[in-house]
Amino acid sequence: MSFQPIDTRSINTIRTLSIDAVQKANSGHPGLPLGAAPMTYVLWQRHLIHNPKNPAWPNRDRFVLSPGHGSMLLYSMLHLYGYALPMSELQSFRQWGSLTPGHPEAHLTPGVEATTGPLGQGAANAVGMAIAERSLAARYNTDTHTIVDHHTFAIVSDGDLMEGISGEAASLAGHLGLDKLIYLYDDNKISLDGPTSMAFTEDVGKRYDAYGWQVLKVGDGDTDLASIDAAITAAKADTTRPSIILIRTTIGYGSPKANSSGAHGSPLGKDGVAATKKSLGFDPEKFFEIPADASSHMLASAGRGESAQAAWQQTFDAWAAANPALASEWAMALENKLPANWANVLPKYTTADKPATRASAGAALNAAAKAIPWIIGGDADLSGSTSTSLKDGGSFNGKTGVGRNIHYGVREHAMGAIANGIAYHGGLRTFTATFFTFSDYERPALRIAALNNLPVVFVFTHDSVALGEDGPTHQPVEHLAALRAMPDLWVVRPADGNEASQAWRLALERNHGPTVIVASRQNAPTLDPERCASAEGLARGAYILSEAKDGEPQAIIIATGTEVGIALKAQDDLKTKGIHTRVVSMPCWEAFEAQPSDYQDLVLPPAITARVSVEAGVTFGWERWVGRRGIPLGINRYGASAPGELVMEKLGMTAERVAAAVIDLVG
Repeated sequence: MSFQPIDTRSINTIRTLSIDAVQKANSGHPGLPLGAAPMTYVLWQRHLIHNPKNPAWPNRDRFVLSPGHGSMLLYSMLHLYGYALPMSELQSFRQWGSLTPGHPEAHLTPGVEATTGPLGQGAANAVGMAIAERSLAARYNTDTHTIVDHHTFAIVSDGDLMEGISGEAASLAGHLGLDKLIYLYDDNKISLDGPTSMAFTEDVGKRYDAYGWQVLKVGDGDTDLASIDAAITAAKADTTRPSIILIRTTIGYGSPKANSSGAHGSPLGKDGVAATKKSLGFDPEKFFEIPADASSHMLASAGRGESAQAAWQQTFDAWAAANPALASEWAMALENKLPANWANVLPKYTTADKPATRASAGAALNAAAKAIPWIIGGDADLSGSTSTSLKDGGSFNGKTGVGRNIHYGVREHAMGAIANGIAYHGGLRTFTATFFTFSDYERPALRIAALNNLPVVFVFTHDSVALGEDGPTHQPVEHLAALRAMPDLWVVRPADGNEASQAWRLALERNHGPTVIVASRQNAPTLDPERCASAEGLARGAYILSEAKDGEPQAIIIATGTEVGIALKAQDDLKTKGIHTRVVSMPCWEAFEAQPSDYQDLVLPPAITARVSVEAGVTFGWERWVGRRGIPLGINRYGASAPGELVMEKLGMTAERVAAAVIDLVG
């Protein structure tokens, strides 16, 4: 089927809508929509299987605009193809309360699959979506019925491909052979500062060929729609590897600023918009113009998705009738629910046990994974150290989709963003794992997970200077404070094996946001088996672990992680001196903050102002809980290379120091 003048008219409608919205907002990026409109149109018009009337249809193709600064391109497409994004929203681009923010937000706008903007994140998200498609296909497709079978497409930019995260993600995608993953590379040779040749002269095609991708090229992405169409067709036909299509485009096509960095991130101006419309055959005096023939043409194509979903529904109904147990599981997984009584399988520990919390958290994860078969995840080449390998889970195979352990390799940043992509896709619960100090490498992905309320579990082990001989490069001290500063990210640092089990319970039952579990390398003796194993205690963020004996508490000692054991020893020491203290375990600040004030006051009575916190990290933030009169004990310096117990002692993480601090307060 050849392309007709209506196709060009439709493309120019996308272009003019986009530049009008940018101009009205007096803010935004017109260059990408003008240049990438042809490739996006061909993809949506001829290839993308989606249903605007049901954006959440499970078997739809996924489309990710990784260079999110070009968001008006996506918003124009959503409006023109019939999504619930009215013209008033396009006219409110970048304004307070609109559905068209400066960069796409998946939790906000119907049809947006991923929150993009930080370059490279979307490219990695797309890899996660492709992984999810393969995993779900392996679990739910049968010899007689296929209910999971779709592609993931992403537009990527020069900036995306400069970012290291995209290289990490592409390397893994090529290794896994994710053949249903297709990138369309907007190769316009211009970045914000000027020509990409100032900093980016590599042969991208050769790089992706080395990654194991099929590399296709379109020399004229501005007008040669047939070549774009053929390249996408060829990409879909390759069943052995992912594909990248290098499409040579002109940034700011048709505008006075075409092929210059001036088109990248600033409105074209009134005269520039008029000149651009004139060059594209549109009336310079009309704004937000949608020709009737272009509108009906694109809306008719969108109907293809309705037909596809209807056919899929017939297959799905037959599959569900033949596989009722799988169908029940499918529904639960897609709705992000958990099996009844699943938490009964979580391990419990007695005072005879003293596993490191990385080991007990790993045991809890494995128990949960047996009860919840749609858990899948992996680590950054550290599963033996993080204890997060799913036993009998097998290694994930990108071709067949079997296996539940994703071997991310030493790619922390991409690992986090790929996990986000799995969560965006839906149908799976996922986790990542690495050493706590490397949370810095993963942090941008954690932030996006928090922004989007993605229920990813991020496991970090080797939680403090107590890891010992590896020294300060691997000993996290500022990381707890840094992650606690991130809105909507819950950070859980369990004190012993029972709290570690309950940490996983909290993380999996918290299906509306990401959770961090921070675990120890060093052994953690089991504390009070009854109180620490209480789901209510940890779920509320803080609880009274040990009340003062033989009198009202004169002071409160608050601790997290293995330092709770130090607090308990200090409590015993103080008792011999006639000082009565309460010990509070506070594994999760965020959960405690979410509690009613009466519960907070029960645990930390306002009248008791003598408070000491104990945590092997920087003390920043602890004034919130100890108050102006209290003493936060921590480590406000980097660590040292020595056996862990000695480092803790030398840096003051001892019961004696805690007891002395309490004595200073109570006199």
